[in-house]
Amino acid sequence: MTKILACIDGSDYASSVCDHAAWAAKRLGSGVLLFHALGREAATTPVAFEEAHDTGERDTLAAELEKLAEQRARLAQQRGRALLEQAQAKLRGEGIDNIVYRLRHGDVVETVIEAEETTDFVVIGKRGEAADFASAHLGSNLERVVRGSSKPILVASRAFQPITTFLVAFDGGTSCMKAIDFIAGTELLKGASGQLLMVGNPSSGAEAKLWEADRTLRDLGFEIKSGIVPGDPDEVIAERVESDGVDLVVMGAYGHSRIRQLIIGSTTTEMIRSCKVPVLLFR
Repeated sequence: MTKILACIDGSDYASSVCDHAAWAAKRLGSGVLLFHALGREAATTPVAFEEAHDTGERDTLAAELEKLAEQRARLAQQRGRALLEQAQAKLRGEGIDNIVYRLRHGDVVETVIEAEETTDFVVIGKRGEAADFASAHLGSNLERVVRGSSKPILVASRAFQPITTFLVAFDGGTSCMKAIDFIAGTELLKGASGQLLMVGNPSSGAEAKLWEADRTLRDLGFEIKSGIVPGDPDEVIAERVESDGVDLVVMGAYGHSRIRQLIIGSTTTEMIRSCKVPVLLFR
């Protein structure tokens, strides 16, 4: 693995993103690429007027507005660099030395996907600085990044806690099996105890995959418990996370099965809104 892509902004989640990225970098032996997108609104744009009573007044106003736009863009760049330097210092304090950072103009999702060409793992906050905390909205960029990314995405919780237990919301689908392969093939969760939880009435094929995944992880030394329980997936999984003190939820994302719609579907789901632990997503 070459680099972990850590997406930061000015939100309360930036510090947590750094903490989660440092944890993953240590476990995976990776460097970190810190990334901050200014957004297109930070770029200067020409000012146009359809009507004006006085040409000189119009020109003066246009020049002043253009100067303000340039100042705003310059301040946005200075703020972005300050955020990146602060994040870099935080990572260095966590013992991470291999750090690169980038400040980019443009759409967050487009630039993140472009940066993925040299990274293999993404860390992003659940909400951005423009999110409405009162109504518990997810950051709009989070959903767009998950839809557009092909890499594992660790959605950071509000505050980092040591990760010693994990739960895989298992449905036997392609993205879920990709998650199992990742757990089995990397050091990210080695030493953590886990559970594979299938909710509902699975097909015989999905059930067989559950026990196969259980054996695979047990053979690698994982302490695993697996099971199938009835009920509604979002309620059952949320209750299990709370009752068992689960530190990390692992799920497939953006599919048509009921369990994958919990994370990314036509609407933002209650699961990721209310879950207080980080969520590791695979497509």
